[in-house]
Amino acid sequence: MVGLPSEDSSDSTLRLDSDNNINNDNDQRVYFVPLRWWKDAQDSTSGESDAKRGILYTARPGTSYAGPMKLINNIFNSDLAFNLRKEEDSSHSGENGEVGVSGRDYALVPGEMWLQALKWHSDAKVSAKGGKSFSAAEDDMADVYPLQLRLSIPRDPNLLGVKISKKDNAVELFRRACKIFSVDSEQLRIWDFSGQTTPYFVNERNRFLKDCHRQSDQEILLELQVYGLSDSMKCREGKKDEMSGHPANCSPVASVLINGCNGTANSNFICTSASTFHGRSGEAGSLGLTGLQNLGNTCFMNSAIQCLAHTPKMVDYFLGDYNREVNHDNPLGMNGEIASAFGDLLRKLWAPGATPVAPRTFKSKLARFAPQFSGFNQHDSQELLAFLLDGLHEDLNRVKSKPYVEVKDGEGRQDEEVADEYWQNHLARNDSIIVDVCQGQFKSTLVCPECKKVSITFDPFMYLSLPLPSTTLRTMTVTVISTIGTSQPSPFTITVPKSGKFEDLIQALSVAYSLGADETLLVAEIYNNRIIRYLEELADSLSLIRDDDRLVAYRLNKDINKAPLVVFMHQQMEEHYIHGKLTSSWKTFGIPLVARLSNVVNGSDIRDLYQKLLNPFQRQAEEVLDDRDISESTAVDISQEEHVSSPVSNGFEKPSDANGVVSPSEAELQFYVTDEKGIVKESRLIMGEAVPAAEVSGRLHVLASWPGKCVKQYDTQLLSSLPQIFKSCFFAKRPQESVSLYKCLQAFLMEEPLGPEDMWYCPGCKEHRQASKKLDLWRLPEILVIHLKRFSYNRFLKNKLETYVDFPIDNLDLSNYIGYRNGALSNRYMLYAVSNHYGSMGGGHYTAFVHHGGGRWYVFDDSHVYSIGSEKIKTSAAYLLFYRRVVE
Repeated sequence: MVGLPSEDSSDSTLRLDSDNNINNDNDQRVYFVPLRWWKDAQDSTSGESDAKRGILYTARPGTSYAGPMKLINNIFNSDLAFNLRKEEDSSHSGENGEVGVSGRDYALVPGEMWLQALKWHSDAKVSAKGGKSFSAAEDDMADVYPLQLRLSIPRDPNLLGVKISKKDNAVELFRRACKIFSVDSEQLRIWDFSGQTTPYFVNERNRFLKDCHRQSDQEILLELQVYGLSDSMKCREGKKDEMSGHPANCSPVASVLINGCNGTANSNFICTSASTFHGRSGEAGSLGLTGLQNLGNTCFMNSAIQCLAHTPKMVDYFLGDYNREVNHDNPLGMNGEIASAFGDLLRKLWAPGATPVAPRTFKSKLARFAPQFSGFNQHDSQELLAFLLDGLHEDLNRVKSKPYVEVKDGEGRQDEEVADEYWQNHLARNDSIIVDVCQGQFKSTLVCPECKKVSITFDPFMYLSLPLPSTTLRTMTVTVISTIGTSQPSPFTITVPKSGKFEDLIQALSVAYSLGADETLLVAEIYNNRIIRYLEELADSLSLIRDDDRLVAYRLNKDINKAPLVVFMHQQMEEHYIHGKLTSSWKTFGIPLVARLSNVVNGSDIRDLYQKLLNPFQRQAEEVLDDRDISESTAVDISQEEHVSSPVSNGFEKPSDANGVVSPSEAELQFYVTDEKGIVKESRLIMGEAVPAAEVSGRLHVLASWPGKCVKQYDTQLLSSLPQIFKSCFFAKRPQESVSLYKCLQAFLMEEPLGPEDMWYCPGCKEHRQASKKLDLWRLPEILVIHLKRFSYNRFLKNKLETYVDFPIDNLDLSNYIGYRNGALSNRYMLYAVSNHYGSMGGGHYTAFVHHGGGRWYVFDDSHVYSIGSEKIKTSAAYLLFYRRVVE
């Protein structure tokens, strides 16, 4: 029994605790259970000789309920009162006979013994089902809820007065108590196996009364943990429990999984309690369903801790005597402080009747040893988890003195032999509960691109950081333009490897455009209506192309004779105001056009070739007529065109001779040899004269000056339309991407070249090489933590991927991905926890989903804990996945 003060208790109500020597252990709970349930477990786990004897009490009506005023007392007092009489022959009064037939025989048992009985019943049920874990589900466990009692000492030395009041208990709990302790119809018997009632009687009685300085109206407030007697027992009869409207501390049973508990753990922590969930109707009957208070942007920490706090074996470990393994001398550890702080926090989360815990001590220890988590900024839960797992390992490392281990080369030996050697070397320096439960082993293969030297190593891992396939690929839009004037520009959106090369881009374009065997593509970057570079080095990285760049792919026929290229740039007259005066000047526009200089002799050939390239942009005759009112130039203020006074005739600038005199000219296209930027007009191409030779680069740059009528005849908007490589929109919602977890794993295990910053020193070449690397899963841990890499960082941008990852809940089968097949261990896993991140980079909110046995899932949202359907576990917010191995 544990004495708890009541809000309504007066000064005359005494609190039963260690101060008055009645209960020497504040944490020792006493459970009120059916006697038959208790006896079944006791008879199977202990012999008759060592069975603990109980003290028998029989319940009798109290004086306050007797007589003709009984009904009025019931109405005004709202109290249930009765007396417990101690039977002197209790050791033989039916205890060894048939008990509990009427359901009116009960037992008072201490928490540790209650836990052992609970485990026996659960093991018996699990054994019948062929299961492996200790699970108390709805069909084999009822509520545990608290009941407040007020005790008084009547004059009769063998009596104990009991009063249960509505002011001390919720309405529903009081209703239940009236059913249980009704003494009017059938006899009620209670056996005390806890020994907690002994101080009330015999020799202890006088001392108790003396210590209490009892007055006539003094009472002692007690609390019982009632088990197996709630309305949810109807579930065993196939009836639905309808308790949704009940108060917070009297809701239906919640399933609980006690992770491999052997019944020897401290009963102060491993026992089902009447926990009340903060912020909603709580679900009593399940330990571990305790929230963590948010201390200020600490949801990232709360989410990761809740996942670890429900990890099998780790729970049992920290609820047991883990202090004997704390390594205070490890220079890589934290003097055992992180392990102790985490262990204390986990014990509070699993304590009976716990309310939301404020993890201030753990937070302060975390800030001390990991300053990056100090303060109250939002952080990454995965980074916290990585630090915590590593810190717990070092603080709990059983190796006090780490030996020096020399890594040996495989030297042609079997992988199994080399892998075992690596693993044993690792265990020689690292041995902790974290290694036992969370660490696996990679096989890493490096191949030198020059000498083909192969290096194989086997490295431990604590978790898998899987890329989302969308992060390994890049979407690019490139515009393909014909070089023979047969089709309009066609933008193509392709997908290429994010770390790919220009060769990958050209190959993907060739497939998308159905390029012929006799054709090739010349890819160029366009800026300010000019070609600023050609992408001709196939080995260059695609990272050189930015999302806001604009690329054009010119479709060319393969030319054995290496004919030079002509690059056409366009300019037209534009009017604008300078200091209030309307002036005219030439301005480039549109996408440069490219063609081969095959059979081109003079200026007329250049004109014909250019007009051929413009054919796809020519407007229909009716469109030209509809635009007859449109100005002949693209002036800023076209309404003022008739007032323009500038050296322009018919929309075409009149060329000047050497003396600066403007000569007559027809209103038609004019062509000039120019430089790569299209700025300098070196010489005008005369229709009948020979064309100058191409530059050393094999390209002739020509600037075409458009008269006004050409601007009307051609669709200059189409000629100028060129999309970006990738158009990002910060406010538009992208379509939901979806990918399976297996695809993420395949992307992680895919062979890829090392980056320039991760060069590998090849022992064959004796130089650093950009080797190719391949990872394989070799040894899987019992607990597999998977990190989905949703966040990406660079110098200019932080981004979060909202990709929906379809991950298995009941059966993650890694048999096809494991390199070493150990027949004794299963490669199948079951999900038991998820850390979620909602919102954007640098902010958002973290929560956790936790499986709590019996097919039940719960949301841990800081201090709020509530149930959730299993169909709602998969979301695009999933960030960390926690799996446990399924025992075959």
